[in-house]
Amino acid sequence: MANPSDGTARTVTIRDVAAAADVSIGTASKALNGRGRMRVETRDRVLAAAERLGFRPNPLAQGLLAGRTYTVGLVTGDSFGRFSIPVMLGAEDALGAGQISVFMCDTRDDPIRERHYVERLLARRVEGIIVTGRRTEPRPGIGRDLPVPVVYAMTQSTDDSDVSIIPDDEGGGALAARHLMATGRTRIGHVTGPQRFQAARRRAQGLTSALSSAGLSPAGEILYGQWSEEWGRQGADVLLHATPDVDAIFCGSDQIARGVAETLRERGRRVPEDVALVGFDNWEPMALGCRPPLTTVDMNLGEIGRLAARHLLDAIAGQPTTGGVTIVPASLVLRESTRRATP
Repeated sequence: MANPSDGTARTVTIRDVAAAADVSIGTASKALNGRGRMRVETRDRVLAAAERLGFRPNPLAQGLLAGRTYTVGLVTGDSFGRFSIPVMLGAEDALGAGQISVFMCDTRDDPIRERHYVERLLARRVEGIIVTGRRTEPRPGIGRDLPVPVVYAMTQSTDDSDVSIIPDDEGGGALAARHLMATGRTRIGHVTGPQRFQAARRRAQGLTSALSSAGLSPAGEILYGQWSEEWGRQGADVLLHATPDVDAIFCGSDQIARGVAETLRERGRRVPEDVALVGFDNWEPMALGCRPPLTTVDMNLGEIGRLAARHLLDAIAGQPTTGGVTIVPASLVLRESTRRATP
């Protein structure tokens, strides 16, 4: 609505609507929110005044009247944001349709800090909480009998009644193996992260199972180490000494793959002509910075976030999902490191 004194725009308030309809502010509020009893002509007069003035209700104020805050919390132990940020962006895509905002809290893997943040989020009256992290290992839940629904994404709760959504690490390993075999490779090695990590074990299992189905086995031993480029360089050295005729290497992460690529180049092995290379994560700074650019398994973290948000919205709406673990399929992103081997 224009202010004739200075030519600037002014937000139309409920006070303006009440004055135009010649009713009290309380009556105007009830009419606009469909609450309370009043004469039909009074309600119609308020609605007509609101439309004539271009009144737009404040979503927060409406939410508070309905007992809602239109906010959810995201609690993460992933300080670097490598996994939690893609999950959060996916969640925001789904929550945005419902005009819900996200408060993100970094616990730094500290249980005391996590408990503090959960209490603060509840004090802010968030309508739900998404818990995420950088590992898929089962973890204790953030609390029983909380007043809001909770969904776990890129991690899982030890409580079977909780909803948990994780990537398909085993399926991703199998996807990498089948792709390498389809390009003509048969002597496929594997360099991956620490064996204590569920993700590393499941990715190795996916590779081994897919190779076994084709009558093959991994070239050399499964090499467990660290999630680092340095381990990739060392692991590639070990593999090349133990299995000189290796023609493909599947790596448990893109960081490892980048280290492997460096060692292959130093040893005079061309990628992909001599040795094809596949990573895991589709971490673009790593995958695109690799030479040549890296074929890699994408965990679809954005989809994990979107699915977690949809489960949360359903629970907020009073239609909670049955507890348990949902596994989101991985996909393969093809780049130059796995071009088909030529006879």
